Amino acid sequence: MFDKVLIANRGEIALRVQRACRALGLKTVVIHSDIDRDARYVALADQALCIGPAPASKTYLNAAAILLAAEVSGAQAIHPGYGFLSESAEFADKVAQAGLTFIGPPADCIRTMGDKVAAKRAMREAGVPCVPGPDGALPEDLAYVQTVAREIGYPVIIKAAGGGGGRGMRVVRSENELEGSLALTRAEASQAFKNAAVYIEKFLEKPRHIEIQVLCDQHGNYLWLGDRDCSLQRRNQKVVEEAPAPGIDRALVGQVGRSCVEACRRIGYRGAGTFEFLYEDRAFFFIEMNTRVQVEHPVTEMTTGVDIVKEQIRIARGEPLLMSQADIACVGHAVEFRINAEDPTTFMPSSGTATRWDVPGGIGIRFDSHMAQGAIVPRHYDSLIGKLIAHGETRDEALARARVALSELRAEGIKTNVPLHQAILDDRAFHQGGYDIHHLEHWMTARTVAK
Repeated sequence: MFDKVLIANRGEIALRVQRACRALGLKTVVIHSDIDRDARYVALADQALCIGPAPASKTYLNAAAILLAAEVSGAQAIHPGYGFLSESAEFADKVAQAGLTFIGPPADCIRTMGDKVAAKRAMREAGVPCVPGPDGALPEDLAYVQTVAREIGYPVIIKAAGGGGGRGMRVVRSENELEGSLALTRAEASQAFKNAAVYIEKFLEKPRHIEIQVLCDQHGNYLWLGDRDCSLQRRNQKVVEEAPAPGIDRALVGQVGRSCVEACRRIGYRGAGTFEFLYEDRAFFFIEMNTRVQVEHPVTEMTTGVDIVKEQIRIARGEPLLMSQADIACVGHAVEFRINAEDPTTFMPSSGTATRWDVPGGIGIRFDSHMAQGAIVPRHYDSLIGKLIAHGETRDEALARARVALSELRAEGIKTNVPLHQAILDDRAFHQGGYDIHHLEHWMTARTVAK
């Protein structure tokens, strides 16, 4: 048991974790860079420690400084949020070696699921449906790789075993592209992830991106909390997410959810996690597991009524989940719009001071953000500054509420992507649901040509 948590992150997730800790009666310690010193979550923390200058490498990615802050503050646990060190098995190991609790899965689970080849093998053994392709990393033997690619059938995709975030992957549509693509992907994987291993899979042409949320404790309770559709993406980065995924057979979702739970049981998973799938032609294909809380977790919270971050902390404290699978139900529909500080047309990040910041409200509206009037948006970090979540009894009602809420959101001094979200709400294909992961970019291209 611990009663003081160090939050090793920043922005909206730092405030989100802080609120969950306070709801559990836990004290919070916030580490921050010098440029984040005036952030809301810093002011609200029981204790705040500046551990370095603005560059993330000197603060939020500085494991030694974070561990020293935990020692100085007397924190007994560390919550990594998402991004930064949240999926670093090495950091999780160091936290444990320091005698502290890492609020996340065991380092071995992070290591297994962080290696996409090992993860795929573990999922196949648990009966989780996977994209066609071998379980192992590709050897240097080009002839062997050519044979494998022919057996899978073109197009194929080459991926970095240690990759993520949309990096370290290349689509190969014919055999004459294979050798060059292999070399380029290996080089990128080595540079970006310090791991040159790559693997190969069938490339699905028009898939949707569907997720299954799980919660697992150390008392033998393994739950899945429904599904999310995260197909609206730009350059492999999610823009809008919703729950549940429209137009997918609920019985099939249940079958896949149960296989995810079985996979967690087999690898001894603990905490919150997300299984990511591609969905095409009424079939699910596992691509990876995120061993942390997701940016889009609020849509699942809104439809299930489960506080995922609070349960994640309770699990780390050794407490059992107080619900069973039979207690989990999806009620209504929720949609999340990521609010980024960026130009809505060029997508260039927009840093500066928010001279005005008016947030929306109303029935079914939730707005997660660390921002306030006068808040600084630094140029050094990700541009996400808020998340607008709308819930309704139906998808149409959720979207109608989102439209009103977006019209109420006012930000001045910085640019935001709110106009893009408002335009998305006018897109007929988005309203119909069931769009694939390429839809947003095709739609944006068509809009540009039309202008």
